[in-house]
Amino acid sequence: MSGEKIPVQLCKGVNGLDKVVLREPKGFSAEVYLYGGQVTSWKNNFGEEMLFASNKAIFKPPKAVHGGISICFPRFGSHGSLEQQGFVRNRFWSIDTDPPPPIRKSSSSKAYVDLIFKPSVEDAKVWPHSFEFLLKVALGPTGELLLTSRVRHLNPNEKPFSFTFAYQTYLSVSDISEIRIEGLETRNYLDNLRNKELFTEQQNAITFESEIDKIYLSTPNKIAVIDHKRRRTFVLKKDGLPDAVVWNPWDKKAKAMVDFGNDEYQRMLCVDAANEVAPIKLRPGEEWRGKMELSVVHSSYNSGQLVPQKVSTGR
Repeated sequence: MSGEKIPVQLCKGVNGLDKVVLREPKGFSAEVYLYGGQVTSWKNNFGEEMLFASNKAIFKPPKAVHGGISICFPRFGSHGSLEQQGFVRNRFWSIDTDPPPPIRKSSSSKAYVDLIFKPSVEDAKVWPHSFEFLLKVALGPTGELLLTSRVRHLNPNEKPFSFTFAYQTYLSVSDISEIRIEGLETRNYLDNLRNKELFTEQQNAITFESEIDKIYLSTPNKIAVIDHKRRRTFVLKKDGLPDAVVWNPWDKKAKAMVDFGNDEYQRMLCVDAANEVAPIKLRPGEEWRGKMELSVVHSSYNSGQLVPQKVSTGR
């Protein structure tokens, strides 16, 4: 049919890197680079970008792309000798067509892609374990973005291995000073700016006036990020990921990063679905699964309370 949107399209992105573009008939879209298995774009049906990516982001291996949703594995945070956010985010992934085909006829959405990462000989020198990482990125019928990760321990003769993980998620916001997070109040957190000291969140909702880098523990499966100026709310749902990391570099650290604009901290916020504090242990033959879903609801305020109008990524 003329004008019909192709749900899944493999094409070239920045610097000739391969990317997969997902499109839903109503106009929602997402882009996933095979480099890093990284979602770099998620747009609503008006073409508005929901994710933040720096204008100075470097799309050139071996540098990780600054923005979107990074897959942090097998380390997230400062654990051991591996680089802080792991190595799969700056490796090339492949499209996985076996055993499931690219598009399942039984699926409610045709706009999805299955990716797979298998470590190379060089990777095994860095992290000597036999595994494969499967990642599904999908668009739901109302524009929700769904990521499902599966890690499999493949070698029956190998000892168990442990890892930490995160979906490092950069959200595009109107103004960081107009943002509040609900769902993390009363939770304990480790403050990375204070040598990981343990505190309890005292605010009714998290607001932002300076740099923040906190790991919230035993968090609920749903977190709301409310953008007052745009009158919309990101809803982050997660499964298998007990921690939530909230990060914004503020002005001084923003200026110190070569692949980040001096003032871009004002228009972004990282809220990561993670398992950082208690490493996941896999025995031979076992599989771990973690999920994250992002959606957007219209929001208005009545005596300070969020009133969802309808679930959509539209206006």
